Amino acid sequence: MAGRREKVQSIRGSRIAIAIVIGVLVGCVFAFLFPHGFFSSNLPIQDRQLVKKNVQAGSSCESPERVNMLKSDIASLTEKNAELQKQVRQLTAKLRLAEQGKDQAQKQVMVLGEQHKVGPFGTVKALRTNPTVVPDESVNPRLAKILEEVAVGKELIVALANSNVKSMLEVWSTNIKRVGITNYLVVALDDQTAEYCKTNDIPVYQRDPDEGIDSIARKGGNHAVSGLKFRVLREFLQLDYSVLLSDIDIVFLQNPFEYLYRDSDVESMTDGHNNMTAYGYNDVFDEPAMGWARYAHTMRIWVFNSGFFYIRPTIPSIELLDRVADRLGKEKAWDQAVFNEELFFPSHPGYYGLHASKRVMDFYLFMNSKVLFKTVRKDANLKKLKPVVVHVNYHPDKFPRMLAIVEFYVNGKQDALDGFPVGSDW
Repeated sequence: MAGRREKVQSIRGSRIAIAIVIGVLVGCVFAFLFPHGFFSSNLPIQDRQLVKKNVQAGSSCESPERVNMLKSDIASLTEKNAELQKQVRQLTAKLRLAEQGKDQAQKQVMVLGEQHKVGPFGTVKALRTNPTVVPDESVNPRLAKILEEVAVGKELIVALANSNVKSMLEVWSTNIKRVGITNYLVVALDDQTAEYCKTNDIPVYQRDPDEGIDSIARKGGNHAVSGLKFRVLREFLQLDYSVLLSDIDIVFLQNPFEYLYRDSDVESMTDGHNNMTAYGYNDVFDEPAMGWARYAHTMRIWVFNSGFFYIRPTIPSIELLDRVADRLGKEKAWDQAVFNEELFFPSHPGYYGLHASKRVMDFYLFMNSKVLFKTVRKDANLKKLKPVVVHVNYHPDKFPRMLAIVEFYVNGKQDALDGFPVGSDW
């Protein structure tokens, strides 16, 4: 019995082994024939192509109305997205300004350095200049590259021009070249001006398209274009360059960089015509109805000229540009008036004044046309003085007077200025 039982168990073990071998072989066959599984959702290539054709056929059955509606929805969402991005940029700018105003006094102390003891009487002198900003080339890499090539000592002359002032631009650039100035740049406000500059070997920069600015730049007159400069100059200062801003109605007779002090945030030409009006004076206001107190003393100074000023890349300078540009965008105002109000008005209830240092240029060296035609041309001694620049800001007949100034100071024609009236004919 024991021998039979062992024989039966041996036969069963052999069958099990054979079954396992057969199972493995069958598994290998199925694995080879169905690599993705017997119940896989992946279809053969032919079937997948057939399904793709069916889907395309189904999508082609979409009605034109449905397609147009989807396109309209996409356009609407794109517009809303652009508007939201604009709002984000505006809010970010406001937040940055708010952060700048926070703890401003303490920040200024940190910037200016450690505290100092007061010296003996008469020796104490306050700081006149603010530190320059850290350059940020990401603001405008293309402009940064141009400024590296054009600027000298991180400073340059900048002028804005469109095709309306082409004749004056020619006089302006010719005299800049004649006195040997190389660090100057024209910001062309239209294609014609850009082409003119390139043809006549004038360093030129044309901004990227911006409809908000370009519409004024193409069609605007002198005052409209003047208002743009405060927005345009901001990028120059952010790149850590000092700018001598020049209107086009200016004749250069010497290199102005040799006559700058560079000890203030803003160094500007004056509209004043003598020592009192240019540099300030005590003006007494008389009001008889006040009796004993009828005389009130006031401080007066004629305005800085916003068509010719040197501005350093400091926080107060950039704040000045921002304030003026912001007001000109909201108010119908003259840019020079706004420029001076923001520069001079002190802090008072509801208003924080600008903490910017300022200097008035010598009005005989940086001469306005009132000084020239009212005083200088009639004085034998003053006629011998050669100014650095003459700005034809007081007279509307700019181009002929610019030509006469060149004749007088460059070509030595002594009667070149005599035919013009002191003022204008209207």
